[in-house]
This record gives sequence, C-alpha cells and structure tokens, in this order.
Amino acid sequence: MLIYIAKRLLLGIITLISILALSYILLRCAPGDPAKSSLFSTDGGAGVVNSEQNSTLGQNQSLREELYLDKPVLTGFVLWFSKVAAKGDFGKSAVVDPGRDVMEVIGDKVQVTLLLNVLAVLVTYLIAVPSGVYSALKADSWQDKSITLFYFILYSLPGIWVALLLQTLFCEGGKFPFFPLKGLTVANADLKTTWEIMAQTLFHCVLPVVCLSYAGLAGLSRFTRNGMLEVMHCEYIRTARAKGCSEFEVVFHHGFRNALITLITLFSGLLPSLIAGSVIVEYVFNIPGMGNLSLLALSSRDYPLQMALFFIAGVLTLSGIFIADLLYGLADPRIKLE
Repeated sequence: MLIYIAKRLLLGIITLISILALSYILLRCAPGDPAKSSLFSTDGGAGVVNSEQNSTLGQNQSLREELYLDKPVLTGFVLWFSKVAAKGDFGKSAVVDPGRDVMEVIGDKVQVTLLLNVLAVLVTYLIAVPSGVYSALKADSWQDKSITLFYFILYSLPGIWVALLLQTLFCEGGKFPFFPLKGLTVANADLKTTWEIMAQTLFHCVLPVVCLSYAGLAGLSRFTRNGMLEVMHCEYIRTARAKGCSEFEVVFHHGFRNALITLITLFSGLLPSLIAGSVIVEYVFNIPGMGNLSLLALSSRDYPLQMALFFIAGVLTLSGIFIADLLYGLADPRIKLE
C-alpha cells in the first residue's frame, strides 16, 4: 500500500508540473498582455486609464519583469514554478486586484463558491442516488420510465433560462416574492445572532443551489440505476436471498455496496467542481464567486491569478482521482491496489 501511494504521489507531481507547464505556455501564446491590461481600470470601464496604478512606461516595464514577460516562455515558467515550489508564492494579481496576493483574492471568492457547491452536491446525491436505486428495483416499469423522463427534461433545460425563470417567479418583485433577488449578504448582520445569520445565508442559497444541482440529477441517477442493475442479477444476490436475508439487506448491503464503484469513479471529478463556480448562476444572482473571478482573470490576462487557479484545479483533480482509487479498495475488497 505504501509503495503504491508513493508511486501515485510521484506520478501526480509529474502530471501536475506537466499541466502547469502546458497551461503557462498556452497563456503566453494567447493574444493579450497583462502589463498593457493593467494600464486600464478593471472597474472603471473600457478605455479608462487608471492614473493611480501603472501610469508610466517605467512601471509597465517593471510589471513585465515581475511577470517574466521579458523572458522566453520556458524560462518564465521555470522562474515562476521555482518561486512557487520554494516559497509557495504565487505572486500578486496584475490586473483583477493589482498588488494583492492572488491566494488572498481567491480566498475571498472560494468561500462563497464552496458553500454553494457543497450544498448543490449534497442535494444532488441525496435525491439522485435513492431515485436511481428505486429505478433499478422497478426497472422498465412506469415508475422507472417516469423518473428517467422527468430527469432528462430537467437536464435539457438551459441553465440561464432556469435561473431567470426562478428569479422571475420566486424572488422579490416576482409573482411569488419569497426569496431575495440577489446576493448572499444578510441585511443588518450586526443585529442578528450567529444562528440567524447562518439560517438567512442558507435561505439566500436556495435558488442558486437549485440551479446548480438540477442538471446533475439525470446523469447521477442513471449511473446509479445502471450500476445497481448490473449487480442485482449476480449470483451472490441470489445466494443472499436464498439464505433468507431481508430485501433491505440484499439491496443495500450486498447490492448497493458493489454498485458504489461507479459512484466512486464519478467522485474523482467532484473536488475540482466544488470550487469551479458557475458564471451563469453567479451573474444572475449577483454572487461574487469563483466563476466570475475565473472569467475576469481570463479576460484580463492576469497571469499570476490564472496560474494559481490552474494549480488549484490540477491539485484537486489529481487528489480526487487518488482518493477514488483508495476508495475502490474499501468498497470492494477484491480490488488490490498493489
């Protein structure tokens, strides 16, 4: 086991470096220059010169040297990665929040996105997995076909249309003004207790979480259904029934545990999705999360911020795959990691 973990960690490090190198090369080859972008205010409108930051050509050249834009591409990547590996220093934002450490910029946004996506994942799994198991037990019945049809109708609905529809129907100013229109900020937070703030924050999250979770129900439910159908016709299921095991024990102890392999495979993509954010949902509900930050970093060519986002996404993706491999052995003892 330890040898396997050591090999996977070494392979993960090599893979991560390759991902970062390719990302850096593509960023440098793409049109745009963060040193020129920083001459314009990110919040003052296009073409408005920011007279307080980088207003001289000397400062512009200094920024180019700080971002290694005056060096060849591979040399720039080696210098950037050396600083990250030695000090954990990802640099400072060049355009989005000039002069501020990129990890601080990300830290402000990731909390909001993490809250929304964790809730969305919980909702998706709590609804899709039981319904997938139920569909498998009622395979080809009208219940199974109705659940499948309903989920695929949801899956086909465009995200922005659903977000605007929910906002029109259930937000302030709509037909049923039950939820706040925008944002997650609680009004008069200083006058409320911690529990009241948490309750109202969760209340603000309801519609964004619905928008983030509804489309995933079809895929996860279908994967669960197919996984259960594969194992429910195996010999050991018939043996368990012949031994007099209850239907609940047959389904969840013998069947569902072996069907977990498919769900664990899907888990490998779960960690990066938790901080990815959604540009559409965040835009419609005016939520300052990672989706808007990623889009802004990309459009402004903020290299330090973009590379930090690539690094986090790469680490979480590789971690998800590694954890999934370890969970395979726990879910099915027949799988030997060695």
